[in-house]
Amino acid sequence: MGIHIFDVDYTIIRKTTAHYFIPEALAAGVIKAWQLRSLAFAWLRYKMGWADQNFIAQSVRYLSGIDQKTLDSLAEAAFTKRMQAQVYTQARQLIENLQQNGEPVYLATSSLYPLIQPLERFLKVKDSLATVLEFADGKATGRLIDSAPFGCTKKTMVEAWLTSRNYKPSEVNFYSDSYTDMPLLQWCGHPVAVNPDSRLAREAARRAWTILHFSV
Repeated sequence: MGIHIFDVDYTIIRKTTAHYFIPEALAAGVIKAWQLRSLAFAWLRYKMGWADQNFIAQSVRYLSGIDQKTLDSLAEAAFTKRMQAQVYTQARQLIENLQQNGEPVYLATSSLYPLIQPLERFLKVKDSLATVLEFADGKATGRLIDSAPFGCTKKTMVEAWLTSRNYKPSEVNFYSDSYTDMPLLQWCGHPVAVNPDSRLAREAARRAWTILHFSV
């Protein structure tokens, strides 16, 4: 028995949490279309293999001033209307089976925590490591609390998180689709590539890691 940690975007759900959230935020007027240009550029860099470690901190500046209750409401709407139907069937079944066998399941993602809370409830996952927004007087400041768990930083944060819970690397099963999670995949005892991008697929095949293909 071990602990099972899942990335979220493209691993549990078909696209990114932002993909489902942005239409709700645009419709509510809390972000503007012109603000998405930097996100598009960051996405292009990611797909080309030049992911920017700081793009998340830069992007959340546009959420400055949004009320925390409004953000939670929009996140819930995004999940109910868009995201829930795009949860991979096999991912949901795997997580349910692990939980029924008494094996702990957690999420570790660079997604904003408010956006994954509805997914947590849906999957009955009790704890997650995610990007945490700073709020003051109930409104987002446009800054993060701590760093976003992305790339090497994600590995460092998950390692510390697990050490505080007395888990050893050999006990950790980590599931991810992305080359950006290579540091964490290499660290854990049981790496699993789920719907891997081309770079991760090559590395997973070379290292004889488990490769899974999930669909909606």
